[in-house]
Amino acid sequence: MNIEFNGEIWFWKGPAPWYFVTVPEQECHELRAISGMVTYGWGMIPVQVRIGDSEWQTSLWPKDKRYIVPIKASVRRAEKLEEGDAVTIQLAVR
Repeated sequence: MNIEFNGEIWFWKGPAPWYFVTVPEQECHELRAISGMVTYGWGMIPVQVRIGDSEWQTSLWPKDKRYIVPIKASVRRAEKLEEGDAVTIQLAVR
C-alpha cells in the first residue's frame, strides 16, 4: 500500500523529545484496514517514508486513534525542516 499526504511537523516535548507528522484521518482509516496483517505489535506499522530527497524506514505509531510519522533529525537537517513546516509525505507499507 502506498499513500501520499500533506501534513505539518510538530514537536513532542516528553522525556524523549521527537518530531512527528500526523497522518490524516482518511489515510488512517485505510491503514487501520490492513494493520492486522502488517503490525508487529503495539499497533506499529512498518513503512518506507519519503520527504523531498530523503528516504528512510521507520514505523507509524498509533496515537489518539490516528497514526503519527516520526521524523528523524538527519532528515530534518537534510531537508531543512523545522516545527510547523508543511511537508508532503510518501509512505509505502512494508
